Amino acid sequence: QLQLVESGGGLVQPGGSLRLSCAASGFSVDYYNIGWFRQAPGKEREGVGCITKSGGSTNYADSVKGRFTISTDNAKNTVYLQMNSLRPEDTAVYYCATDSRAVRPTCVMALSYRYWGQGTQVTVSS
Repeated sequence: QLQLVESGGGLVQPGGSLRLSCAASGFSVDYYNIGWFRQAPGKEREGVGCITKSGGSTNYADSVKGRFTISTDNAKNTVYLQMNSLRPEDTAVYYCATDSRAVRPTCVMALSYRYWGQGTQVTVSS
């Protein structure tokens, strides 16, 4: 069974950094593109970024470009979201997601992805 498990969230001060992990099981991360998403209280879920199954291409939301980086460790079957220069507005529950249809050479942050992790809370506050 295809499963995603996020970890690495926590409380960090503005300007700080966190690295989130998305551990995959039931499939290999080089099979499907994977997206990162977040949902702040009272707001709709939004795409943060994504990475292709080859790891060769990424896309990011404008709000995080230059601050967040997605990477893949095939040996650990894990996708990472490195978050730098964090801001209070980055506070949210962060999710990773994928879909067996997500195999194109460019990735998209699709809310229609079928498989989602349980999420990990990131709080940016002084």
